[in-house]
Amino acid sequence: MTDSDDTILPLPATAAELLEALAAPPRLGAHLRAVHHVAHRLTGDLEKEGLAVDRAAVLFGAATHDIGKVRHPEELEQPGHAHEPAGYELLLNYGVPHELARFAGTHGSSWHNPDSPTEDLLVSLADKVWKGARVTALEQAVLQRMNGEEWDAFLRLDNVLSKLARQADDLLAFQFRHPVRDM
Repeated sequence: MTDSDDTILPLPATAAELLEALAAPPRLGAHLRAVHHVAHRLTGDLEKEGLAVDRAAVLFGAATHDIGKVRHPEELEQPGHAHEPAGYELLLNYGVPHELARFAGTHGSSWHNPDSPTEDLLVSLADKVWKGARVTALEQAVLQRMNGEEWDAFLRLDNVLSKLARQADDLLAFQFRHPVRDM
């Protein structure tokens, strides 16, 4: 969480302190930092495109979305969703308000709910595109929130996501430099 790689933004202090208090595995801290870094760029670019969002909420959500993996460390190495409700509950127990804790529970499937707030979609999107993954249904859900003609909005969103996805190799390398468990 305190890796000196200054090309990747640090986690917000509140998130970093929470991860330290929970003795989060280094790999989890690196992953959250990578997703937060992408969320910062994503929200900045989309705000320039006219998408109104609560940027602070998205950044907190990106910095803590997988925090439930401290309770389900097996999900650091294999797929699973048990960390989602666990993360939500953990954040609530640490005094994080529902409005911010919710991202831990929604990041894995927000695009399946047409009523999901834009901020939830953006946390999910950052969690996909950081590693170069593109999810059509998720991108469509974000696209519906953007201003302008659909084709023009599609091109603008695609440009933003393509730029972010080009960072995937560097971000994956950063994450994998950190062990799954403390040595």
